[in-house]
Amino acid sequence: MVEMTKTRSLKYTGQIHPVPGERDPQTGQLLYPYLPSPELLEAVNLAIFLRRPLLLKGEPGCGKTQLARAVAYELGLDFKAWYVKSTSRAQDGLYLYDTVGRLRDAQLAASDRLTSEQIQRADDPTTYISWGALGEAFRASQTTVVLIDEIDKADIDFPNDLLFELEQLSFQVKETQQLIQASAPPIVFVTSNDEKELPDAFLRRCLFHYIEFPQPERLIDIINVHFPEESQDLANKAVKRFWQLREEMRRDKGDAGKKVSTSELIDWFRVLSQYAPDDEILSQLDGKIPFVSVLLKSWDDHQDYIYTQP
Repeated sequence: MVEMTKTRSLKYTGQIHPVPGERDPQTGQLLYPYLPSPELLEAVNLAIFLRRPLLLKGEPGCGKTQLARAVAYELGLDFKAWYVKSTSRAQDGLYLYDTVGRLRDAQLAASDRLTSEQIQRADDPTTYISWGALGEAFRASQTTVVLIDEIDKADIDFPNDLLFELEQLSFQVKETQQLIQASAPPIVFVTSNDEKELPDAFLRRCLFHYIEFPQPERLIDIINVHFPEESQDLANKAVKRFWQLREEMRRDKGDAGKKVSTSELIDWFRVLSQYAPDDEILSQLDGKIPFVSVLLKSWDDHQDYIYTQP
């Protein structure tokens, strides 16, 4: 049996953030600060300790997807993302085997159209394996953070098809009869937007956390950490206007309708701070919502809320 490294010594504090605009050296993607609540910190560290996936739910734009990257950044771990689609299969996250490519190479070899090096490569069945996010994490010698994003987009059987692999931290490559056993258990985050109900068998194997929408004080903290050089007056007034707009949308729509999100607040504030002087924007925030297209994404919302007063 492979001896597993101790992930329980890893602890996420939520206190180490990238500089705004910093890029991930692995992917080149922009990184952003992340401010988790105490309850979310506890859920992350329990998932690390128990070696269980952490299932995250919450409104779109509340930060579910960004959490995994924030944990990887603070802990200095590799990050792998698996963005689930409606056509995704569970095996896609483990590995794909190019059966067609191997058949083609076999036919070319039979007709003497490959070099000796190409024939040697074609004789090795591992040549035709491409590893998915989980497959790479299981094969890594160090702990990896894995994001399985929007698992509810896939077929209803998709989560159950991952039960064995996530619980046993191993899988079989049937084409080569190779057993892949994780020596460094990955830290797995799973996000869902509740498009479909997830099977009970899958839920039993996960920890769960619902990311509540931040209160105004936390929204101001989020703006400050993303835009440390900007005016505090602008941050306070922008958040106040944003919160009032969100509360009106919540009263009108309840839990079902789309409301403005944290990610849209960040985009809106980026535009506010970039395209107009503070004094001009501060006065505009008392009337018609400036740069409204960043916040309101339907014609009905434009009609209902564009003149909302703070």
